[in-house]
Formats: sequence, structure tokens, C-alpha cells
Amino acid sequence: MDYLILKTLHILSATVLLGTGAGSAFFMFVANRRGDVDDIRAATRHVVLADWVFTTPAIIVQLATGLALMWVAGYGFDDGWIAAALALYLLAGACWVPVVWLQIRMRNMAEAAVDADAPLPDAYWRMERWWTALGAIAFPAVVLIVVLMVFKPF
Repeated sequence: MDYLILKTLHILSATVLLGTGAGSAFFMFVANRRGDVDDIRAATRHVVLADWVFTTPAIIVQLATGLALMWVAGYGFDDGWIAAALALYLLAGACWVPVVWLQIRMRNMAEAAVDADAPLPDAYWRMERWWTALGAIAFPAVVLIVVLMVFKPF
């Protein structure tokens, strides 16, 4: 029973993580492409909020339930797919931490631009390029983790 509860929590948190990540990235990416400062302000506000409400808890639950499932199911860090999944988890995390910082800064710049009725500064667009690049690394890493969990290939 413990295994099934842990597995259910693990799958649900993976679903929240992937869904929130894809949705947030989509809405912020589209708002940035449209270039409307009001839309960008709204998108960045919601993306920052979604990271705190959904993504951060899902990341914590993923690690906790993943480690618990390893223990309950008898897997170890020497299992290749576990080692690969953890490496990808660390890679995604190494990308996500600066993304959170960038999103907060980008939100603040968008709010200041709307308040001043001004365009976004060049620094915003530099950060947007980093945000996109880091997301292009982190999101596929999370998808690969799911593939490893399902197929356990090695």
C-alpha cells in the first residue's frame, strides 16, 4: 500500500510539474513574442506565482517520493536509470533556479514599464533570451526523466 500511495503522489507531482512548466512557458513565451507590455506584465506575474504555488511543491514532492520509492522498491543509486534520472533532475534544477530569478526580475521590469508607460528595457530582452535557453534545456530534461521512470531502460 505504501508503494501505491508513493507512486500515485509521484505521478501526480510529475503531472503538475510538467503541466505547470509547459503552461507557464507557453503563456510567457507567447506574451513576449506579442510584445505588449501589459500582456507581458500579466504573464510574468502569473508565471512567478505558478512557480511558487505549483512548481516548487511539485519539485519537492518529486524528490521525496522518488527517493522513498527507490527505498520501498529496492532500487539503488547504482541502477543506471536512477542515476540518469537524478543527473537530469539536477540539470533541470540547475536551470530552474536561475529561471526563477530571471522571472522575478522580468516581472519587476514589466511592472515598472507599465507604471511608467514606457517600453521594456533592453535588459528585459537579454533576460528573456536566457530564460528561453534555460527552459529549452530544463523542460526536455524533465520529459526524459519521465521516460526513464516509465521504461527503466538500464
